[in-house]
Amino acid sequence: MFAVVAALFMESLGQGTREQLLDNMTSFQTGYIQIQDYRYEDEPSPDNAFLYDDSLDQKILDTHNDVEYLIPRIETFMLAAGEEITRGTMVKGIDIEKEDQFNQIRDRLRSGQFGEPGKERAVIGQGLADRLNLAVGDTLVLLGQGRFGMTASGLFEVSGLIEYPIREMDNQIVYLPLEDMQWMLSAEELITNLVVVPENTRNADQLAGSLKETLSDEELSVFTWKEMMPELIEAIEFDELSGRLMLGILYVVIGFGIFGTILTMTLERKREFGILLSVGMYRTKLAIVVFIETFFISILGVLAGFGLGSLIIFYFYLYPIEFTGDMAELMHDFGFEATMEVTFSPDIYIMQGAAIFMIATFICFYPAIKIARLNILESKK
Repeated sequence: MFAVVAALFMESLGQGTREQLLDNMTSFQTGYIQIQDYRYEDEPSPDNAFLYDDSLDQKILDTHNDVEYLIPRIETFMLAAGEEITRGTMVKGIDIEKEDQFNQIRDRLRSGQFGEPGKERAVIGQGLADRLNLAVGDTLVLLGQGRFGMTASGLFEVSGLIEYPIREMDNQIVYLPLEDMQWMLSAEELITNLVVVPENTRNADQLAGSLKETLSDEELSVFTWKEMMPELIEAIEFDELSGRLMLGILYVVIGFGIFGTILTMTLERKREFGILLSVGMYRTKLAIVVFIETFFISILGVLAGFGLGSLIIFYFYLYPIEFTGDMAELMHDFGFEATMEVTFSPDIYIMQGAAIFMIATFICFYPAIKIARLNILESKK
């Protein structure tokens, strides 16, 4: 039972952390599927923006029923300045209502609020605000290059500070209303990225393939998050490998623990086995009876582990593990939030329950082997 609980908790914690990382990267950066101008990947600049209107929106939504909604974005790198300090920033023009529907971005505001289009207001990352010595109500200066080499600049009131989940981006992110960003870059009705939100994220690859066929004549490219963030896949695969290694070590410890229990039980019943054999019970029948006993004990242990493990996982699902101090800083530096979440997944229960059950069942053969080799006279000592 405790072996199953330990395995369930370790695997659910590891998978929950990976899902949290993937969710942050896709929600706040690429999305699961993204549509771009075919030249944008090689030259990500406003020059390679594309027209986004109702006809394109309807073409995608009417053709693909598994598309939940679309999120337009326009983004570029610019210089941001406060009163004395200048920093390079990633400036994103967003539709706040659609973004909030996708990633609950309003919940990450530490102070202030998102401004309405035409009000010349910006929301910036807390890390960037600290670097530029800015607070809510101060003026932010943006300077960069718009379309066709034109100078793009503007003065924006800082209307809010946001805590971005990725440290690197928290130190350089600026959010503007989509219309204000388009006006500043001289890119009215144009966007650089169109995020496609599928109804089922597991079908993202199939949806991306069908979108490529739909948009084949539009000079647009369709990418999945796997194509846009190959380094994230490597990080997830490495984390999975390290998790499998830790589980392997746990399985070894579990195996010896179960074997010690079975061994003790077998030695304590050695005299009982000798008496049963001496009165005429076949070794085969006795071995089968003992195997069935230990087999059902293993089943009860796994089921009890599922019950207790579910309670523990549910508790940490409601109250994730939060880190503070140096550990929190270290996790932020590696691109993780300072929390560790668990996840409920049928795969975890099936895999871990089956693994522990197989280990226990294999060890259950030990009493049968011991009975087959038991010396009746020595068993009575």
